[in-house]
Amino acid sequence: MYNQVEEVLEKLRPYLLRDGGDVELLDVEDGIVRVRLLGACGNCPSSTLTLKAGIERALLENVPGVKELEQVF
Repeated sequence: MYNQVEEVLEKLRPYLLRDGGDVELLDVEDGIVRVRLLGACGNCPSSTLTLKAGIERALLENVPGVKELEQVF
């Protein structure tokens, strides 16, 4: 599952980089994906929206077994 999550993040990464940010995959355990937002994404007021509406939705749709996305600071 870790590799599948990384593949989805790689597809999303150019959009984050364009805005001066990035995402780091930290862990995948029991369907919970833990990531850290980097750069401009780390302190952006829209980061929660980016996580839930963008990254989490893409993971839920594309990686069987993913239940939730958590942001680690």
